[in-house]
Amino acid sequence: MKTIPIRKISTGYTELNVPGQFSIRKIVDVLKGKDIVHDLHKHDFFLILALEKGEGIHEIDFVEYKLKDSSVFILRPGQVHMLTMKAKCTGFIIEFDSAFYQPENFVTVQRWKKAVGKNYCKIEAKRFKKLYSVLFSILDEYNEMQDGYVDAIKANIELFFIDYVRQSNNQGSSKKVEVNYTQERYEELLSLLDQNICSTKNASQYASLMNLSLFQLNSITKSSVDKSVSELINEQIILESKRHLLATSNQINQIAYHLGYEDVSYFIRFFKKHTGHTPEAFRYNFK
Repeated sequence: MKTIPIRKISTGYTELNVPGQFSIRKIVDVLKGKDIVHDLHKHDFFLILALEKGEGIHEIDFVEYKLKDSSVFILRPGQVHMLTMKAKCTGFIIEFDSAFYQPENFVTVQRWKKAVGKNYCKIEAKRFKKLYSVLFSILDEYNEMQDGYVDAIKANIELFFIDYVRQSNNQGSSKKVEVNYTQERYEELLSLLDQNICSTKNASQYASLMNLSLFQLNSITKSSVDKSVSELINEQIILESKRHLLATSNQINQIAYHLGYEDVSYFIRFFKKHTGHTPEAFRYNFK
């Protein structure tokens, strides 16, 4: 069975004598005066696309966004996306893996979860300049490689996420968003769904993995997004199905088996019930 194409950080941009990989590039240096089109694929690293000037389309897990000025995209490893970027775009592309950067305490972990949990944010131009200055500092440290530059890069990454979370949460509002137990457990469930959906599809099993009763877990998901655990499970199955239908040429039965369905006809009925299309029709209409 073919897998979704996975892109890795180019070794030509990661010559740091530290664990993990990291790169930062100006978008103009990547585009070189030409439009680029990246077909559907995924990464095994985190990616930040910070656009000073933006024009094009970015589709992330089948949600389409227009590239706009003063905007930021953050992708997690495993998310499927495709990107069309016009030659006029300016900004930065930052790539790093979890071996290079990991938050080290409770506060930074929670901030990190907030940041990487939001794929796209349009930021007020004046506020974006502050984020942009942090990225220039990272680029300078990366290029000059003076004593302590890796620590300086990581410190600036922390500053970037502090500003990003401040500016992307309830823009125009002074109300502070509190990190609470419900949010933490909800994020934990999303992570478990992403990791285990091919083998685990029962709501009670996820409750057990989280040491909660099913009633408790349903209360968490209802208060977070007004959906039951079962609804979130179904959404994750459909998302994973779409990823494989559009990013690979695998047969429907192969995709069904990969997702843990021995009865292919049941998988087809399930997919059609939730999307309005058979898997084959979805692939034909949207690929």
